[in-house]
Amino acid sequence: MTTDPDQDAEDPHPQDLDGWLRHIERAHPRSVEMGLDRVRIVRDRLGLSPGFPLFIVGGTNGKGSTCAFMESVLVCAGYRVGCYTSPHLIRYNERVRIDRVEAPDRTLCESFAAIERARGDVPLTYFEFGTLAAVWAFQRAGVDVAVLEVGLGGRLDAVNVFDADCATVTSIGIDHVEYLGPTRESIGFEKAGIFRHGRPAVIGDPDPPATLLAHAEAIGASVLRAGRDFRAVDEESQWRYEGPGGLRAGLPWPALRGPVQLGNAAIAITALDTLRDRLPVSGGALREGLATVELPGRFQVLPGRPIVILDVAHNPHAAERLAAALGRMPCTGQTRAVFGMLGDKDIAGVAMLLKPHVDRWHLAPLPGPRGVDAARLASALDEAQVFDDVRQHVSLREALMAARDDARADDRILVFGSFLTVAAALEFLRGAGG
Repeated sequence: MTTDPDQDAEDPHPQDLDGWLRHIERAHPRSVEMGLDRVRIVRDRLGLSPGFPLFIVGGTNGKGSTCAFMESVLVCAGYRVGCYTSPHLIRYNERVRIDRVEAPDRTLCESFAAIERARGDVPLTYFEFGTLAAVWAFQRAGVDVAVLEVGLGGRLDAVNVFDADCATVTSIGIDHVEYLGPTRESIGFEKAGIFRHGRPAVIGDPDPPATLLAHAEAIGASVLRAGRDFRAVDEESQWRYEGPGGLRAGLPWPALRGPVQLGNAAIAITALDTLRDRLPVSGGALREGLATVELPGRFQVLPGRPIVILDVAHNPHAAERLAAALGRMPCTGQTRAVFGMLGDKDIAGVAMLLKPHVDRWHLAPLPGPRGVDAARLASALDEAQVFDDVRQHVSLREALMAARDDARADDRILVFGSFLTVAAALEFLRGAGG
């Protein structure tokens, strides 16, 4: 059975986006169910076989930034670009973008309806449903190229039912151990599953696990490694890139802040260079894309005093990068942290890395079955030997208000620990007028 992407048959299912999101949350009894069989069945029923080039981006941290760089540069080069990322901060629409514009509700509803008609009695998880819907929307819109971010792992992730023309693994850290295993080697094997025989495999981790390299070699992928085949060189007021496409000097600092973003930009440039015969990018488009890229919640510095820094860092690997960025950003006052994390994360490990940079902690509970209250956060801080100036709050809103009341003009407020934490802070700050 093949479903025509342009089919306009009447659909008895929800016609508004909120209704569809509630529906797809109930389409599978489990929020995560690893495996590709269900997704393949529905993909084939839909006739989803993208004729446009596909970049697939996996890794523990840096995926979203790398996707954003690629998306921005390609749009500036004049291509019609589809980009699928997750999770979102405020609106589901953020996950599906065409030419850097969030898909409107109508497009998403039509995409979900197409998936629903095709799946029949096949149960799909929330992410599987959304992945197929995004690619269906891109195919219907006639994009020239698409960038897809892996949700979890790689080998058994829904995105992996599509063959990448270039697959990228940004970094390998310890996260999602219940699904990917407890070591970098086990996680590296799962991430390597997005590589394909004879196609480029860009590896951004400077010290990749042996399993990642072994799988790439075993399947005959064309490997490009950071530090060996490409690199970013910091030249203070600008930077240069060296890679398979040649030298690019005098590049502007990316609009995304933090020292780690040079590495992410280099990964993106390398991936783009692997398909330069099909998708040529001029030097001007590259510079414009770097200068205009946007991605909320990744060391996002809001204007005003005291300054507010938002970062979704939620594992020790990301916390280490956040700590490095804070260390390079002078502050004459103190740092007040608003901290909220999910219970299945290494809370103590994250706190241990950030404690040298935080003067006062405002602990905020997060909702939902994975959320934890302020008392459990405080216990984790004790484990990390953070004993002084820790304040517990009954809500994230209260923690944010306390941090704002507490801070002087030369202080800074750091909001971090989860996408949920940053999303709530953005909504609060918008409502409070900044």
